[in-house]
Amino acid sequence: MKRMALPQVLKIISCLGLVLTIIPSLFVFKGVIDIKVHYQLMIVGMIMWFGTAPFWMKSKSPDEKEQ
Repeated sequence: MKRMALPQVLKIISCLGLVLTIIPSLFVFKGVIDIKVHYQLMIVGMIMWFGTAPFWMKSKSPDEKEQ
């Protein structure tokens, strides 16, 4: 079985975090979930996004780009 690289795993977690910030809003609009559950899911999504995205979104310095 092929092992995934860490940046790929971080990107997947980041995307799941973004999904947790968008989908609950639609569910509240449709009346599927309560507003308190919405807040909880949004907080979890925010933590997932801000906890993982900076590690794979780092831009390279000009010195690293030349190599």
